[in-house]
Amino acid sequence: MYSEWAKDEIRIEGLEVFAHHGVYAEETQNGQVFYVNVTLYTDVSQAGRTDDLERTVNYGTACRFITDWMQENTCLLLEAVAEKMAAAILLEYKSLSAIELEIQKPHAPIKLPFGNVSVKVHRSWHRAYIAVGSNLGNREEHIAGAVRALKEHSLMILKKTSELLVTKPYGGVEQEDFLNGVLEIETLLGPEQLLDALHEIENAARRERIVRWGPRTLDLDILFYDRLCYDSDDLKIPHVDLENRTFVLKPMAEMEPYFRHPISGKTMIGLLRELEEREDSLSEF
Repeated sequence: MYSEWAKDEIRIEGLEVFAHHGVYAEETQNGQVFYVNVTLYTDVSQAGRTDDLERTVNYGTACRFITDWMQENTCLLLEAVAEKMAAAILLEYKSLSAIELEIQKPHAPIKLPFGNVSVKVHRSWHRAYIAVGSNLGNREEHIAGAVRALKEHSLMILKKTSELLVTKPYGGVEQEDFLNGVLEIETLLGPEQLLDALHEIENAARRERIVRWGPRTLDLDILFYDRLCYDSDDLKIPHVDLENRTFVLKPMAEMEPYFRHPISGKTMIGLLRELEEREDSLSEF
């Protein structure tokens, strides 16, 4: 599944599928021929060494899976076919780290001469670390509910959960102590899509955003997403100021002590030690 180094490829080109996708009624009713090109990214080294079919993706069964999916589902847009089928393939074949998928529609209803139209997508698994916290109501149940929601999400896999810590509030607002931890997930969602999904989980726990750094039933923050550096109006990755937050660094150091911050290059255990040293020096005054 998630791998930053699995760059081997299995390619399927020109798979012909008769299916019923299209905006117009005659396309979904009568159907037409589509061609599928797919590159499966996986590690084939074990199959190469052992000559064992069980150690790789069987391209015959993969062709049958693609054909069945296209014939059992109906989409208006090629974009939807590519998006949904790419996710279905990645969920079906757990050894894949990524996929490049092209759907060709040579008989599209275009009233002009043309050779072909197609949509190509590249989709992959991503590793993300999510900070989780709660200090209102039943803190344990709010966090347990978030864990359940992540497990049940069709495009996420929960890999690890840290121990939960009782911590003092951060940011200077008077309130109850927090219960904090970190979750590691693998996901097919992009950064903004993941943020939206986390907000939905928070909303289900009746999270209210009234006071910055104020009390909350549930707080879910993206700390890291692969080794991405990302900055938008709504989302910044890595999470801002995490190097000054014990309640983030301690569970991160527990789970992945040698994971490196993509900007500073420092490990989680190293950042935690630096923070503890700063706090110790301040306590001496």
